[in-house]
Amino acid sequence: MLTFDRPVFVLAAFAAPFVIFAVRRFFRGAFRLSLSLGSPGGDSFLPAANFRFFTEFPRVVDYITGCLLLLAVSGPQLVKNETVWLDRGADILFVLDCSPSMAGIDMNGINRFDTARELIRNFAEVRPADAIGLVAVGNDAALLIPPTVDRKALLDRLERLSIGELGDGTALGVALALAALHLEHSVSENKAVILITDGENNAGAIHPLTAVGSLRAQDTALYVIGVGSSGEIPIDYVDPVTKVRRTGSFESRYNSESLRAVADAAGGVFLYAPGRDSFFAAFSAVNRAEAVVSRSIVRGRKQGLHWSLILAALILACSSRFFRAVFLGAPL
Repeated sequence: MLTFDRPVFVLAAFAAPFVIFAVRRFFRGAFRLSLSLGSPGGDSFLPAANFRFFTEFPRVVDYITGCLLLLAVSGPQLVKNETVWLDRGADILFVLDCSPSMAGIDMNGINRFDTARELIRNFAEVRPADAIGLVAVGNDAALLIPPTVDRKALLDRLERLSIGELGDGTALGVALALAALHLEHSVSENKAVILITDGENNAGAIHPLTAVGSLRAQDTALYVIGVGSSGEIPIDYVDPVTKVRRTGSFESRYNSESLRAVADAAGGVFLYAPGRDSFFAAFSAVNRAEAVVSRSIVRGRKQGLHWSLILAALILACSSRFFRAVFLGAPL
């Protein structure tokens, strides 16, 4: 929103051109002496060039310069409203499986990976006070974004994440241990890890039951969402390393009891999401379970624009002076 500290100067800036035009029009002919330079009865004298442009152009530039200076004096500023949270929200880490099986298309025509990313985006938007981070898991695990309230950083990295980025495999134990490590020193009263996977632990040197011990010790809630249906599932994705598109089908099955055991060992919750509707329901359940009451205020952040107007006026003034010196022979 654009505001002015001294709006009367804004009116003066817009009124000045009309006032100057009216004064010049009224007094232009008051002291004019008409002198014919042509022969009697013949054509009047016409200059070889249109000199009026060369005299009027710098004058118009000077008028614009004056209007810009009046606008600068008016104290223009952009006011952006921003929400300031008075209470700390939860610290939440998503652990997202990006192994090739997550390319399975059994979520109403959408693959598991893209559906998970959509749900994470929605979750982040409805919980602006929470610090949300992202861990990706494949044959290895990596912290992509630590818990942060910077939604642009989170969503940009989530958008760049691709299926197969961390290889073929599911190192759930390493991923959960990594999440526990980065929440260990959190001072939030509410901490949670949300694991989204369609497979069992089959890679890495850390067993999931070992990793969840750390989560339980630091009082971090764990939600395990087992996503995907069983049976012959179509698959379609581009390998990020070879850039080769891989299509076909695979036999989708995993032991949901092993994922339930991981959740139980941490005192957490296992949610089975074989389809898109149940996947959405699982996220809604997590959102309700981790509800945090946060107070906020809206504060206006002001950005002054006067220096930009002064700079523009200075450039125009110098341009007008240069034009007069080059075309009218006026001294610099």
